[in-house]
Amino acid sequence: MKSERLQAFTDGVVAVIITIMVLEMHPPREVTFQALLALWPVFLSYVLSYVYVGIYWNNHHHFAHLIREVTGGILWANLGLLFFLSLVPFTTAWAGEHGFAPLPTALYGASLLACALAWNVLQTTIMRAQGQASVMKQALGADYKGKVSPLLYLGGIALAFVEPAASYLLYALVAALWVVPDRRIEKFLKTFERS
Repeated sequence: MKSERLQAFTDGVVAVIITIMVLEMHPPREVTFQALLALWPVFLSYVLSYVYVGIYWNNHHHFAHLIREVTGGILWANLGLLFFLSLVPFTTAWAGEHGFAPLPTALYGASLLACALAWNVLQTTIMRAQGQASVMKQALGADYKGKVSPLLYLGGIALAFVEPAASYLLYALVAALWVVPDRRIEKFLKTFERS
């Protein structure tokens, strides 16, 4: 199977995830600025989650250019990633509803960590399917961002029980590391296509 079907399915699931997240944002019952302002934690959690889902979608799009043939293992690893991404609307809604409460903040971080680990599983599965001369492995190099991100999530989860606001700063820091589509893939593809 070619990667176009994998991309199309992922695109559809990501669109549903974003739709579910926005449907969880309910307008205030009162028509006052104070009532609208009281919803800032909901909006902030939505924005951060939207950025995260967008990051995964962007980088998934880049990765698909490195996949010549999709194996059963890649399909299952991709489904694993999509499963954990599909939990983000729930943890986003819960965290947003309860502001900086420790448990929702920790669970939000845990869902982000699960997505990152599923992403690493997908990368590893693709590299194994490609064998010794894996173009994915060549493109990723040392993958420092991929290694440091789970550690920052773990730090955010632990901080949730001490200072939840600091957790969100760590979650936002990880997003800032990844917000630009993975340039390693773009650079590698340009070099790879020339040779």
